[in-house]
Amino acid sequence: MKCSSFLVRLSLLCLLTCSAVSCLASNQADQKEQQTQSQDKQDKLSVLLIDGQNNHQWQQTTPVLKKILENSGKFTVEVSTTPPGVPRKARKPANKKLTPEQEKQFAEYLKAWEAEVARLQKENPALWKKWRPDFGKYDVIVSNYNGESWPEEVKQSFEKYVSEGGSFVVVHAADNAFPDWPAYNEMIAVGGWGGRDEKSGPMLRLREGEWIEDTSAGRGGTHGTRIPVVVKVRQPEHPIVKGLPQEWMHPADEVYGKLRGPAKNVNILATAYSEPEQRGTGEHEPIMMTIDYGKGRVFHTTLGHDVTALQGTGFQVTLQRGTEWAATGEVTQPLPKVKWNDHEPTVQEP
Repeated sequence: MKCSSFLVRLSLLCLLTCSAVSCLASNQADQKEQQTQSQDKQDKLSVLLIDGQNNHQWQQTTPVLKKILENSGKFTVEVSTTPPGVPRKARKPANKKLTPEQEKQFAEYLKAWEAEVARLQKENPALWKKWRPDFGKYDVIVSNYNGESWPEEVKQSFEKYVSEGGSFVVVHAADNAFPDWPAYNEMIAVGGWGGRDEKSGPMLRLREGEWIEDTSAGRGGTHGTRIPVVVKVRQPEHPIVKGLPQEWMHPADEVYGKLRGPAKNVNILATAYSEPEQRGTGEHEPIMMTIDYGKGRVFHTTLGHDVTALQGTGFQVTLQRGTEWAATGEVTQPLPKVKWNDHEPTVQEP
């Protein structure tokens, strides 16, 4: 009987010991995994991706931009979304008479639009007061934003961040933003729309292999029909484009033309020809560039109109490499092993 009791106690002791050892091993494994994840995060460059307002579908493109950057294995990406912008007021067709039913629908739409505007005007001031991104926490800021002006405090903080050595990446319509913010326009070199004209600065024009400043009068910003375009590398030894084909086909996108701005400290990496028969300018327009702003580095790509454009292999590679270059001044990412198509866009799922 005593022997049986002893064996039971011994068995229980063994079970408790095994359980404790198992828990200890599990805890150690969890701690090791957490340390690995923490170290992995520390090894990556931190990105703040800003969106919230844009005349393009930022709700669709931001997740893809985030995924493209994270796919490189070089970045952790956080998204900061500003308060919403006021929706545009609909206009009646200029050359079309509406039916009574259409008139009724339009009146109902206007009523709903006015209510939405009133709501945003009431709620947004408090939201803008809360929107205070800490730029200094991040290695690089990426903008997918084109909307109303940021609060003055945020603008000053951003200027300080970039000028003192921060990093900035401008994607597509982000170069339409802030036409009245001098520092921002120096950061992006050239931009479009928003009332930009010859007073905003020159256009950049390629003449006999050299870039010149065109100060002739005219609006800043135009684009033709969205069609596949040929990207032509102009600075093949720059780390962002080094090793890429001299030319490649990019999916249907807007080729921005007649961009204007201070155009200071800018280096054009690549161009695309704006086809005149597709309502283009007939010029080799700058579509990728780097800019020095104070001690900071800026990478500016005018490509990336929509999700279709973001499928371009060349866009993804240059966004990844351009973001790393802006953050560090160098590119360590190897080029992808991909077959570049000669007569059609080279694309890949992000």
